[in-house]
Amino acid sequence: MIIVFVMAGVLWGMGMAMGAPKRARWTMIGILIGAVVLAQLVLPDGNPLREATGGDVRLWGLLLGFAAIGFGYRALLRMVRKRAEKPVVAVPKVGFSDTELDRYARHIMLREVGGQGQKALSNAKVLVVGAGGLGSPALQYLAAAGVGTIGVIDDDVVDNANLQRQIIHTDARIGDPKVQSAADAMTAQNPFVTVRPYKRHLTAQDAAGIIGDYDLVLDGTDNFEARYLVNATCAALGKPLIAAALTQWEGQISLYDPASDAPCFACIFPDAPDPALVPSCAEAGVIGPLPGVVGSMMALEAVKEITGAGESLRGRLMIYDALYSQVRVVKAKRRPDCAVCGCAKVSI
Repeated sequence: MIIVFVMAGVLWGMGMAMGAPKRARWTMIGILIGAVVLAQLVLPDGNPLREATGGDVRLWGLLLGFAAIGFGYRALLRMVRKRAEKPVVAVPKVGFSDTELDRYARHIMLREVGGQGQKALSNAKVLVVGAGGLGSPALQYLAAAGVGTIGVIDDDVVDNANLQRQIIHTDARIGDPKVQSAADAMTAQNPFVTVRPYKRHLTAQDAAGIIGDYDLVLDGTDNFEARYLVNATCAALGKPLIAAALTQWEGQISLYDPASDAPCFACIFPDAPDPALVPSCAEAGVIGPLPGVVGSMMALEAVKEITGAGESLRGRLMIYDALYSQVRVVKAKRRPDCAVCGCAKVSI
């Protein structure tokens, strides 16, 4: 047997010297062992070659068995070590690139969102009416959240007086259309979303054509004429509407959806108040961070509505008093006599 081990050592050494890979060296040793076992089986008892190589095939069978156990155990250890070094990440495959999965990982980790919720966000189409104080944070967070298609409509340009609160715009963009400024900021933050800018004033003639192409609408306008138009169009098309408003230190927000038996905006505010009682931000002022708080709430409600997470503001009006840090939530119901969504509704 010793001569066999010597020959195996010589073969291994020669292979190393010649730069042969380990697999080739093990193959040569395997051929040698196979020849020895064949000699044990073929040659008669007492044959000098058989005696020199062990004399009994059972001895070689035992050695090969131990070797097989050793190699198998080593292979098992390698497999376990490889799995330990490359842990399986519990992230569902939802058609995102590795970069997107990393970007949205904090969403996907949430039980209420997960991979399916993030996929729903990617497939969603959301229209934001107004790229001002409320629209700015709403647009930024919708883009950051990965909402696949975001429309933004506004006919205004960036003004120096906007920058105290309209954080999506910058000083360098003064004079630019707000929709283009917002679109540039959103795509710079998240190139995986599609932004559709509409530089125009929303009118009754084109409202249905634009809103009809979206799943959800966010209204951040600052006048009742636009709010009533957006509300009436959404109600007629069965689109859920998240609308908010600001004044000085106070903001309010709700989700209006008569298609789901929730009130529309006109159910709660059937008539526009006297302009003297509801001055604009330019006339009465507004604290800078307030639009950021309420606009972020709009984006949050949109994400919840798209993913189905939690409880929405459908049928509830939230009022936030920033000056005294108070939040009130008031229940709201549909009015049967509402001119927009009730039995007395009129066509738009």
